[in-house]
Amino acid sequence: SQTEKSRAHRASPLPAGETYSFVDTHRFAEKVEDMVKNHMTYSLQDVGGDANWQLVVEEGEMKVYRREVEENGIVLDPLKATHAVKGVTGHEVCLYFWDTDVRNDWETTIENFSVVETLSDNAIIIYQTHKRVWPASQRDVLYLSAIRKIMASNENDPDTWLVCNFSVDHDSAPVTSRCVRAKINIAMICQTLVSPPEGDKEISRDNILCKITYVANVNPGGWAPASVLRAVAKREYPKFLKRFTSYVQEKTAGKPILF
Repeated sequence: SQTEKSRAHRASPLPAGETYSFVDTHRFAEKVEDMVKNHMTYSLQDVGGDANWQLVVEEGEMKVYRREVEENGIVLDPLKATHAVKGVTGHEVCLYFWDTDVRNDWETTIENFSVVETLSDNAIIIYQTHKRVWPASQRDVLYLSAIRKIMASNENDPDTWLVCNFSVDHDSAPVTSRCVRAKINIAMICQTLVSPPEGDKEISRDNILCKITYVANVNPGGWAPASVLRAVAKREYPKFLKRFTSYVQEKTAGKPILF
């Protein structure tokens, strides 16, 4: 039966790709679709030559751009990073980014988190609190996290894996006076490039490269000093991308490739 099938899917810790490609029927399904379409349309655009975006960090293959935006004194800088990582696939990168079981292995800014609701095999709602960054108040965030595979429209292009995290409301996690509720719209978008091995050799991790686009729109939900926020962002985003991608490389080394 369908229920048993979906239960079987959930029981396996790292399910096969097909699990995620279907469109869901939960109450946020349309919102997820809209977010995914938006990211596929706009987030993958190259901002290298765009005067509105400044390149704030360049390190090896990694480039981090930001657009300075303030509204009513609140810093809303959109951030965009591109990176290329050897030896891993987009599926693997997205799975480790989405899977809450491994969240604490690589994430260092979270104080604690919990899954508020499981909407489907590939969509959950998470509540988390972040470690306080002095002198600002502590922040919390409540968001839907969905993982999806987008098939390429033609066979020469790679498929795309993506995780999108965006703020939602939920009765189980109302706003409290202890934290300022931040709002997020974040995506990790990955494509795998394969350079075919010579002769009839098996494809190995030496033959694969994952191209990553990471976009983050964060509204801190209240005042925090602009200079502090920008300095922290400039330091923390590259650190996170490096640490997280190295973590995925370590975890997948020597394992069968998950395309």
